[in-house]
Amino acid sequence: MRARKGTRFCSGRCRVRAHRSGIPTELRRRDRWVTHSPVKVPLTPRGRPASATDPTTWSPYEAVKDMPRKGFVLNGDGVVCLDLDHCVRPGGTLTPAAATLLRRCPPTYVEVSLSGDGVHIWGRGHLPHGRRLTVEGGSVEMYGTGRYIAVTGRRYGCCPSTLADLSEVLASLSS
Repeated sequence: MRARKGTRFCSGRCRVRAHRSGIPTELRRRDRWVTHSPVKVPLTPRGRPASATDPTTWSPYEAVKDMPRKGFVLNGDGVVCLDLDHCVRPGGTLTPAAATLLRRCPPTYVEVSLSGDGVHIWGRGHLPHGRRLTVEGGSVEMYGTGRYIAVTGRRYGCCPSTLADLSEVLASLSS
């Protein structure tokens, strides 16, 4: 799998599907979108400060879809994100620790982060508090509430545009 410009997909059909589908409907249909500054300060579509804990500052996806920088707010309703930094190698492959973690996950939406050298693994599960863990030589941050995640829509490889249940993976990482 590749992650950067010139991405390779498993087939032409997969490549077309990846570019057409983009961000999962399950995220787009929730009114929990913000935009953000170049240094990731959350903002409303009008450029005012936004907060990951204040729903009055969140917007529908339609309000941010054409903006160059967007983010999704996690509010504890079961949508979770595993944030793996510095795990995408220059050729687009994952580090061994990240590849192992991704193999443990059921097929779910995975995107390349803003930096281009990390990934976000999106799914469903219960995660009342954020955590940062060291896993097999790498690190993973797990979030489910009180946080916003910068969303790129740049799928990693040929992942689906759906959110899978990550409960087992979350439980194994938390134990």
